[in-house]
Formats: sequence, C-alpha cells, structure tokens
Amino acid sequence: MADRCAVSPLAGRGGRGLYRTRTLGDARAAMDGAPVERVVLVQAQTDDRETDWLLETAEGDRWVAGVVGWVALDAPGAPARIAALAGRRKLLGLRPMLQAIPDPRWLLRDDVARGVAAMVAGGLRFDALVQPRHLDMLATFADRWPDLPIVIDHAAKPRPPGDADWAAGMAALAGRPNVWCKLSGLRTEQAPGDDPAALAGVVDRVMGWFGDRVLWGSDWPVLSAAGDGYGDWLATTRALTARLPQDARTRLMGAARAFYGV
Repeated sequence: MADRCAVSPLAGRGGRGLYRTRTLGDARAAMDGAPVERVVLVQAQTDDRETDWLLETAEGDRWVAGVVGWVALDAPGAPARIAALAGRRKLLGLRPMLQAIPDPRWLLRDDVARGVAAMVAGGLRFDALVQPRHLDMLATFADRWPDLPIVIDHAAKPRPPGDADWAAGMAALAGRPNVWCKLSGLRTEQAPGDDPAALAGVVDRVMGWFGDRVLWGSDWPVLSAAGDGYGDWLATTRALTARLPQDARTRLMGAARAFYGV
C-alpha cells in the first residue's frame, strides 16, 4: 500500500514543482505498473479542508483504502470534530505535523490529550511525523496511550547512518507493542547525490528493532524532492532488504493492512 498518493489543492502555491494539485490519476501514473493493490492517502496540510477533500476523494474510489487526516488536537472543538470524522468509513487515523511544532513536548499537553482520547474512542491510528528530538517524548506518549496504535513516520527522519541518540530512542520505542515504524522518507534526509545504498544501516536497524511492525511507505510525491520517483524508492527498498527472507519482504510491503486495519 502507498503511504501517500494525493496532496490537496490547498497544498499548492502555483502549478509547478512539489506544491501543486495531485490526483489519483497522477498517482497511478507515478506507480507505472507497480504491484499496488490499494493505497492510503496521508495528509500534507494543517487544514480541515484538506482532510475533507481527501475523504471525498477516497469515498469516490475503491482503490483508496482510507485516509490519514489532520485535526488541530489542541482545539476546544477537537473531540467533536474527531468523533464526526471517525464516523466516516475511510478515516483511518490522524497526523499532527509534530516536526513543525516548536515545542517538542507539545503532544503531552493536557489540551492535546482531549483530542487524543477522542482518537482512542473512535478507534483511530496515530501517525507520528517526528524527528529524533521527539523520540523520548514519544515513548512517554506511547506509555500514556497503550491502546492507541502509533506509527513513526519516515523512521523519525535520521540523517544516515543515524546517530546514537536516534538509535537509542528508536530501540526503546520498538519495545512498546503499540508502536510501529514506517519505512519511508529516508531519501529526502540524504544530501543531494548521495548513494541510496548508504541507507542500508538505517534500514537494517529498523527491521531488526521493529520486525513485523515495519510497514513500507512511498512518501510520494514528496520523495521527488530527492530526485526519485515512486519506482526508484521501491527498487531501493527491494535492494536494501534483499537479504531478508521472502516472507519478511512480503510482510513489509503489505503491513499497512495490519496497522491501519484495512
């Protein structure tokens, strides 16, 4: 399943480059015959209108398994908004843009907790768009909400090969059974022109720590910022996991079904 295959028109600032409207037709073209059965659309903007648009898109196409949307979790109306969204058949989870919030412990605030409680009540998943500076906080958050399935997006965006603090934080999170890791977004953390093979150490450690709780994501169209297409990242993943048993590689590529419950 794809991590992201659409970006709302609200993400656009003109008609070229990364910031422009993408459609499901664009996603199918980018996949260029890759063996993708269904996709999950993941939010890109901190705007309720984008989440509504993604859900409308998803509900009109059976190829879309569901949506990870956005809600301002600290807003007074967040519990009511989340309860309403949870009633939408294809709303699978929510993702606050934690990497863009200055306070690395924002997720632990009492006003945010009301929104998180509504997520748990609605049976939703939590996409954690974090950086290494968030990992200690995320462990506390995971312990507070053991019934909330959490996936660490983009393996917490390490700079390859990943420093000691990132490794310690990720290893600790892997010990929480409600925490998963998404293998995606790693190419955009490399410097321009870096060899994708340099990601081997990060991939090996993520697979070793999380095992069956690793799911593959494309990060399309954002990965185009690294000069890659959908097929490039798919080929890189296959090369970097070639030493794994076939059943482990198959499970990696389909683990989004298990995490998102589709």
